[in-house]
Amino acid sequence: MTKLDTLRGGLVVSCQPVDDGPMDRPEIVAAMAAAAVAGGAAGVRIEGAANLAATRSLVSVPIIGILKRDLADSPVRITPYLADVQALADAGADIIAYDATDRPRPETTVAILAAIHAAGALAMADCSSLADGKRALAEGAAIIGTTLSGYTEETAGRAEGVDYDLIGAFHDLGGFVMAEGRLNTPELAGKAMAAGADAVTVGTALTRLEHVTGWFQHAVAKAVEARK
Repeated sequence: MTKLDTLRGGLVVSCQPVDDGPMDRPEIVAAMAAAAVAGGAAGVRIEGAANLAATRSLVSVPIIGILKRDLADSPVRITPYLADVQALADAGADIIAYDATDRPRPETTVAILAAIHAAGALAMADCSSLADGKRALAEGAAIIGTTLSGYTEETAGRAEGVDYDLIGAFHDLGGFVMAEGRLNTPELAGKAMAAGADAVTVGTALTRLEHVTGWFQHAVAKAVEARK
């Protein structure tokens, strides 16, 4: 069974704690990933080589690796450098995700894809638009994801809710479609699969405890205020 067969029809859990928060440690990220797999996750998405290496020792499911950077001269944050690709591959990534948008970047998407393939990994294109997905498939990406819909200047108007239209459009392209972005409830995840996704990635609602706690705290505070 291929890595894509393993992921098809399944849930990927993005184990990315809040940056510099109390859970932002490799051993905790790895434990999150192991817990997700115990709960039925078909794969995990991990940021950073150290986190990935720690996770690789605990799980056998496919790992999607990314490395985030904040660059002064580019809006691209996800796996922008060739060296990032190699670091993730060395740490044990089966699949390496990269920013597939058409924006200024230190390395071309063609070069990033070539490095991923040379490292023996599959490539996942984190896209924001239909054009991104078409280009990524033409360049050799194995997975096209809706990850960046709503997070680029071009798609800023889509930042509310799940981009089901893009999921459906990607499905029509014929590639392996990963629905990702603002999938905060089981119902939304199910709707994403119905819209044409091959797999669904969920992150914040499962692994960012500070954010989810805030959702509940806000609801409790609002109810208390209404009783006054």
